This record gives sequence, structure tokens and C-alpha cells, in this order.
Amino acid sequence: MVDKDLLSIQEARSLVRAAKKAQAEFGQYDQERVDSIIKAIADAAKEQAEPLAALAVEETGFGIVRDKKAKNLLASEGLYEAIKDMKTIGVLNEDKEQKLVEIAVPMGVIAGIIPSTNPTSTTIYKSIIALKSGNAIVFTPHPSAKACIGKSVAMIRKTLHECGANEDMVSVMSVPTIQGSGELMKVVDLILATGGPGMVKAAYSSGTPALGVGAGNVPSFIERSADVEDAVTKIFSSKTFDNGTVCASEQAIVTESVIADKVKSTLIAHGGYFLKGEELEQVKRVMERANGSMNPDIVGRDAGYIASLAGISIPANVRLLISDEKGIGPNYPFSKEKLTALLGFYVVEDWQEACETCHALLENGGIGHSLSIHSTNEEVIREFGLRKPVSRILVNTPSTQGAVGITTSLFPSFTLGCGTVGGSSTSDNVTPLNLMNIRRVAYDLGNSPCEVAAPDSTGSETIDVNAITAMIVKQLKEMV
Repeated sequence: MVDKDLLSIQEARSLVRAAKKAQAEFGQYDQERVDSIIKAIADAAKEQAEPLAALAVEETGFGIVRDKKAKNLLASEGLYEAIKDMKTIGVLNEDKEQKLVEIAVPMGVIAGIIPSTNPTSTTIYKSIIALKSGNAIVFTPHPSAKACIGKSVAMIRKTLHECGANEDMVSVMSVPTIQGSGELMKVVDLILATGGPGMVKAAYSSGTPALGVGAGNVPSFIERSADVEDAVTKIFSSKTFDNGTVCASEQAIVTESVIADKVKSTLIAHGGYFLKGEELEQVKRVMERANGSMNPDIVGRDAGYIASLAGISIPANVRLLISDEKGIGPNYPFSKEKLTALLGFYVVEDWQEACETCHALLENGGIGHSLSIHSTNEEVIREFGLRKPVSRILVNTPSTQGAVGITTSLFPSFTLGCGTVGGSSTSDNVTPLNLMNIRRVAYDLGNSPCEVAAPDSTGSETIDVNAITAMIVKQLKEMV
């Protein structure tokens, strides 16, 4: 009998050893061969996009097959289109005038931490960006998504083998434990962490360089100049996408009192249901666990499921459950991140108060991540851009699709950095360029020798530093 934690630790070490060997071979490939392998993996993932999505929903109970398929396609063909011409191997740039050469250097073996909310798409995405930059990757899967993550990795390994590359460039732990994940994070060269705050904190505390992302608690401000119908349509398309499992989805609407009634009626027309009285209290009771954390039973579920869980009846056409909120903080669950069909609703007097409310919502668990604004007032949009502590301001677009790069020009990504304010080492939508070091070869520019004025007893004289250096080198050689 071997303890599960010890088995997991040993597996982590073995997988990393195999990955290091594979990466040494892969590091000899040129850009053309790497790109051909990436293309083959993207094509294979595209073919399996729907079966993998169905398996993810079946195993985790989270989300919608159609939307998970869309995420798999973004992580494969969408990502490939964005990176296919990107230089990531060998010489990146050669500036003959400045006599400077920049060379890409892979980081080595990466630990990929995968959440249960976006398991297959994140696995595909991280594999492709790791390989594109010449790195191997070892995944530690969320236990509740172990099968669908394993199936995704098996598909990638099969493709690597068919391309004549070492399949150990991508591998996954079959015995995921906290101890095994901890060991994996210690023995790799870089950690690419996507998950809950606890896992991300563990990544940054491991002693290994890490790229992690924080939680999202995205406020969406509908300003008085906005096209309300357009804004609400986009918010619904984002918040109901995969039942809200993407951390960039809207968590609360903030709007001005002069348009609040119109916004409310539009929300109701689109399938929003404002909870009141005992209904609201019953929903609140199933939203969180005793310690105030999100109840996993509601994550990635639709409005009907949550209503049934809470023991209330709602009309069949309801798509989102909404609460008029006054407060923000630990005692107000609708002011927190809700990766499901739940939405907070705040009414303010003007954009300045909206600015303060949005800031407070971000401080309540989403600092550094993203903010959505619907407005045609460029001055207000600019003020939000200058003031808000986020890495993405998403303007007149669905927040989910905008943040991951579907409806905006942001890089297609399922690892959204939150910057130092959010406890992350990057504010980027992470790309292959985040997974490489750059070695710089710098030539002498042929400037005149450096001369240093040095005083002596008779005044001052000029000392030729190059001549002194040559003399010292000559003396050292004679001593040898």
C-alpha cells in the first residue's frame, strides 16, 4: 500500500523528469517545425471541440455544451490564427544599426494549473502557448474535472506522437492531490496558474516563478448616454455564456437613476427576474457556504436550477436572477463574484458615484481584473480608464467575450492577468511571449575609449581606462 499523497508527489517528479528530457529535444526544433506541430494540435482540438465540451459538462455539471465548444474553438483555431506568424524560436530580432540581437529562450517545464470551470479550453490553450514558445507543460487538474482534462491531454499527446515529437512535452497528473500539486510547483521552471485565490496564492508562495490570475468581480456600468437595449442584450449574452463560468463575466450592473427604470424594464424583458422578500433570502441561503465562500453547487448553473435548489418558483423564461442591492461587502452575497446566473443591481445618481461604487465592488474580490462600461460619452469612458484599478476596460461589448478576445482586439486567452494590484505578476492576456526569456547579444558600438580624470599630487591627469585594463590583463597572464 502506498499513500495517495506520496504517490502523487512521486508522479509529479517523474512527469517533470520526463518533460525536461522531452523539452531538451524539442528545443532543437526550428520555428517551422514548431509551428507545424502547433497547427496539428489546433486542428485536432477543433475536431474534438464538441465531444470535449460535452464531457466537461457531464463530468463537472458546469456550463453549457454549446458554449464550452465555442471556448474550445477559441483556444484552438482562434488562438492559432493569433499566433501563427509570431516569432518564438531562435533569433527574434536583429538590429544591425544598434548591433543588438535578441534570441528567444524557452523557460523549460511549466506547471499548468487547470480549474473545473473551463477545463478543456484552458488545457488546450495552455498547451499551445507553452509549445509555441518551446516549453513542455505538466498539468495538475482539478479533481472534479480530471477525466475531461485527461482526455484533452491524451488528444494532444497523440498528435505530438503523430508529428514525430516526444509526447512527454504535454502530460497530466493522474493522481492529483494538494501535496502532489505542491511538489509539482516546486520542481518546474514556471507556474501558469488559473484557479481560485487559494491555488493562485499557493503558486506565488511556492518559490518558483509564477504567472497567476486573481478572481473577477466585474461591475458593468450602464451610463445615461448608453443604448440601453444594446447594453442589456450584450450583458445577457455574456452573463449567460456557459452559465457565467468565465471569471470575466458581469457580476453586478451599476446604472444611473435617470435611466434605472428603463434598464430594469429591459432586463425583465430579456428574462431577468428581480428577487424580493423571502425569495431573495432563500436564494441568498444557497449562494454561499458557512465560511462565506461561493457554494460550488450553484456554479455554472442556470436560473431554473438555482431557483429549484433554493425552493422557489420562477417563470419558465427567466434567464438571470437579480437582486436590488444597497450594500457592498462580506454580508452582501450579490456584491461578490458569482460564477452563475446571479446578478447584483445598483442605482447611483451620476457617473462619479458609479465610479466609487464600481471601485468598491472591485475591492470586494475583483481588484485588477476587468470592468465593463456601456456609454457613448468618451470623457466618462476615459475617466474610468484613468481611475479604475483593473487590467481591462471593456467598452460597449459583452464582458466575457470581450475580455477573452472574441469581440475585441485583446489577445485570445484563458489566463487573464490582474497586475500587481490584483496580486498577479502580469496584467496581460497571457500569450506565448509571456513564456520565454530573451537573451540579448550586444556588440560594442565603437565609441571612443572612456577617459576618467583622476587627481594626483601635482594636479590632475587623464587616465586611459582601456590601456590600464590591457596592462592588468598582461600582468595576470605573466603570473600564470
